[in-house]
Amino acid sequence: MSDRMSATDASLPSTGAAPPPSHAAAAPLDWPALHRAACAPYRAAGRFAWHFARGKLGRDPVFRHLASRGLLEHRAEPGAGPVRVLDLGCGQGLLASLLAALDAGAGPAAGVPAAPAAAGPSSASAGGKWRYTGIDLMPRDVERARAALGALALAPEFVCADMREAAFPASDVAVVLDVLHYVDHDAQRRVLERLRDALAPAGRLLLRVGDMASRPGYAASQWVDRAVTRVRGHAAPPTWGRSLAEWQALLAELGFAAEATPMSHGTPFANVLLVADLGAAPVAADGAAQTADGGPASASADDPAPAFTASGPAPAAAGG
Repeated sequence: MSDRMSATDASLPSTGAAPPPSHAAAAPLDWPALHRAACAPYRAAGRFAWHFARGKLGRDPVFRHLASRGLLEHRAEPGAGPVRVLDLGCGQGLLASLLAALDAGAGPAAGVPAAPAAAGPSSASAGGKWRYTGIDLMPRDVERARAALGALALAPEFVCADMREAAFPASDVAVVLDVLHYVDHDAQRRVLERLRDALAPAGRLLLRVGDMASRPGYAASQWVDRAVTRVRGHAAPPTWGRSLAEWQALLAELGFAAEATPMSHGTPFANVLLVADLGAAPVAADGAAQTADGGPASASADDPAPAFTASGPAPAAAGG
């Protein structure tokens, strides 16, 4: 997951406004406590790493969404040990720090017990519920990740490599946020094919993309992305976008059942999170989530925004 400040970050409050739910909620979170715990390791990596972690984790809604919805707790084989998480474009390892904070019990709200660590013989050696591998192209970001998080009980592994060439370990969950548009369409497909092959048969892909069909929002996010990239001392690379419908069609071709949720709550941008499962039931024709009985998924107190359909946010329920 790229740690670039995406357009979503520009105007969201530090409480981490979250988009609507796509799966059943996990236990209620004490988000301020979780945010503090996830940021704390970066003090050891220098002023930039610390301030960047505070801003990115606080302002980007995707982190709170992933934690509050339990989307990272997807074990493809129940009881098989830690959840194996692969994070492409991991940057300075913010997702790894968030997982470590969750594993340490920083997230549950007052009065709600922390979930137990995964059962199985490999749990203790892996540091608890998750086993994490992060891959990023930028050596400086990987150095910051290792400096801040190398001593965590989670024992994260950080690899400096190009995602188009790096070996992908066997995984239960693959996370790719704000990264694929930096490679051309053919390369996007090849990366997704390799991720599918690395995932367990019932594995999950968490993919955040910009919806190019939403022209004003997409253009705004691209402009901010280029500006922030230059401010950080990097050349702004070319990008290759797709519409949400095109992303969903590509994932379907590769065997994923993908559900879309907006990731620009409260901003003018066009970011969307695709929760794509292998071997899952298809998403409803209108793009809405379905429960086991075929009905629509509902919101929770942690994630109260309306559901997302193919035509945009669905109307909120009366009295909500």
